[in-house]
Formats: sequence, C-alpha cells, structure tokens
Amino acid sequence: MAKKPKDVRVLHGHRVVTGPELRATFEAAGDQDDPVRLRRRVVHGVVLVLLLGLIAGAIITAVAIISGQLKLPTTAGSDEPQAVCPAATFDYTPPEQVNLNVYNSTSRPGLARSVADELLGRKFVVGAVANTEAGYRGVAAVVSGAAGQSAAFTVQRNVPGSDYFQDDRTDASVDVILAGDYKALAAADRVDQTPGKLSCPRESRRIADDSKWPVIPTAGATP
Repeated sequence: MAKKPKDVRVLHGHRVVTGPELRATFEAAGDQDDPVRLRRRVVHGVVLVLLLGLIAGAIITAVAIISGQLKLPTTAGSDEPQAVCPAATFDYTPPEQVNLNVYNSTSRPGLARSVADELLGRKFVVGAVANTEAGYRGVAAVVSGAAGQSAAFTVQRNVPGSDYFQDDRTDASVDVILAGDYKALAAADRVDQTPGKLSCPRESRRIADDSKWPVIPTAGATP
C-alpha cells in the first residue's frame, strides 16, 4: 500500500502558518490598532456611496427631462396669458375706443361673425373675426396686454361671465374668445358702466386641456 504523502502544512502535529496568512493577520491587526487608517477607509467608503448616489440621481433626472416628466425653468419671456389678476379699478371705456378681435373656439358655425356684428352695432372697433382652438373652458376668455386692461374691462361688461387673461402684447387691443358656455351678450341697454375690476378665472382656471394652453388665438376659416 502506497504511503500517504506528508502534508507540508503540518509539522510535528501543528499547522504551519504561511507567509500570506501571516501578512494578512498583521495587516488586520494593524488596521485595528491604527485609527487613522481605519477612519480613512470609512471616509473612502462614504465618498464612494455618495458618488454612486449622485450618478444614479443624474441618470434619473436625465431620463425624466428626456421623457418630459420634468421641465426646467427658463428665464426667457413667455407669450402665455398670466393668471395674475390686476387689482386696479377701471372706468368704462367708450366702445368706439376699444379695438377688439372676436374668435370662436366652439363647434357652432358663424358664432364669431354674429357676435362681432352685435359688437359693431354697439360701436366697438372690430378687427379679426375667425375660428380658433383654445384650451379655455367657460363662457369667454377676454385677453389683452397691460395697456388694454381698461378696454378689456369694458368688453367684459358686455360679455357677462367672461374671464380675463393678460399676455405680453404692447398695444391696447383685446381678444374675445367665445367658448362652449357662451349664451349671449348683455342687453345693450343694461350694460353696467360703473367703475369696477376685471373678472379673472376662478381657482380651477376652467382650463379644459393644459396641453392647449395658452388661449392665444390661431386664426382659422369660416368664423
């Protein structure tokens, strides 16, 4: 029977410690005895975790921006009507001093033309008359720049239930955008001409579809 070879790791019944094992033992003991080295390793670990977190956050943010779930703020000017309601009190401007455009955002054919004719009969100066697509839902949206707020106030008194929006135009023109809840103008002999404030949207802003905001008109055919 062949003799079993000796295990070189055992000498006189005792296990022989190898060089690598001995070195690892001393290094481990050295780490335990050296608080500076231990602290350094802890700091390195924390920094590595933070870097991995930053990288993961950057990836998630980039994906959200690309997918449109996150929109970055911009300092560029916007033409969107503002939700801020002017606090000033306005006098009723004579209709012949009000330049306005009439738009129909409903499915009722000829609505803009018929309302424009009524306003012409009240001596308003009517410019564009057209169909438009708008996200606004209510009676009518009255849109002007800061210079046209007094004129917009007069228009609102003739279109009861309308909501005022401000955009960035610099002239005093006013847009009237007729919407689904529109019924009729106020009776010509019953229009309230006392001073007052603009009527702005309620808390809900009555916007049917945010993707179609703003309500700035885009001219169409057959008003």
